[in-house]
Amino acid sequence: MSAAAYFAALNPANLFRAMPGNAAQGIVWGLMALGVYLTFRVLDIADLTVDGSFTTGGACAVMMILAGRPAWAALLVSLAAGLAAGLVTGLLHTRLGIPAILAGILTQFSLWSVNLRIMKAAANQAVSVDKFGMFYKATRGRGFLLSSRFVPQAIGVGLALAGAMIAVLYWYFGTEQGSAIRATGNNPAMSRAQGINIDSMKVLGLAVSNGLVALSGGLMAQFQGYADINMGRGSIVIGLAAVIIGEVLCDAVFRRGANFAVRLGFIVLGGVIYYLVVGVVLWLKLPTNDLKLFTAVVVALFLAVPYLQKKSKSSFRQAGRAAAKKEAASRA
Repeated sequence: MSAAAYFAALNPANLFRAMPGNAAQGIVWGLMALGVYLTFRVLDIADLTVDGSFTTGGACAVMMILAGRPAWAALLVSLAAGLAAGLVTGLLHTRLGIPAILAGILTQFSLWSVNLRIMKAAANQAVSVDKFGMFYKATRGRGFLLSSRFVPQAIGVGLALAGAMIAVLYWYFGTEQGSAIRATGNNPAMSRAQGINIDSMKVLGLAVSNGLVALSGGLMAQFQGYADINMGRGSIVIGLAAVIIGEVLCDAVFRRGANFAVRLGFIVLGGVIYYLVVGVVLWLKLPTNDLKLFTAVVVALFLAVPYLQKKSKSSFRQAGRAAAKKEAASRA
């Protein structure tokens, strides 16, 4: 196919029609990125439990809905399952002395079998919005909270949940316990000297993080209408992409710094932007097999931006100082 024929085959209307669905999906992944942010930035721990706990949340939500339980109750079970997964990682790290990254890998690895048991040894389980309906239409509140079949409502529900989650996290991390978690990630030695049990704070932070990840997994299962054993594969990279994109945008808009709630809001926005870009990539009909490579490149580029900015500023300062010294020497 020639270049002219290729570009002629691209229909902008298809791109604009797909954007709302991509935005809705991006909001859900942005909620997952909040959990990644808690470990990656707040606790300063590289936690790889995420790939397993996201699937655990989706599996729990689908199986609860299939059992006739309300969608909101299914999400609570997803949250509890994620808390348990994070608790296991935290205990492996703090009580058994296993490095955090390896503890997360062990938990993620074991969750593969756990998730299969939850889904009754099936690789995937489907739930139909035609059968269970949407929450605002279903009787006795048993319907889905969001679905890809009803994109405007999914965006509204996603934004409402994101706002509520950010408000709760902002409040919690302003409490004494939340401040202790933040202090643990910022300076463990000083926190220990101040009487903070940093092991307990790490366990608690990992539990909260994976609870949020599993909750978003439950939402994603409702949105797409099924849970799959591989639905969480690569989710840590997507979460990191959302975190890095959100942080770069936040620092660009608020050059003097932003408070915790605003930063969390930009993390969710990072998830939306990432999936809008993915939508553009798919619209351009680029090979879908290269999507993970594209994601890795995006994350690497955004991770490098802060470093390159600091390096360029320092080089400009050094050049300025050298010029000043040279001018002073010439005058002398």
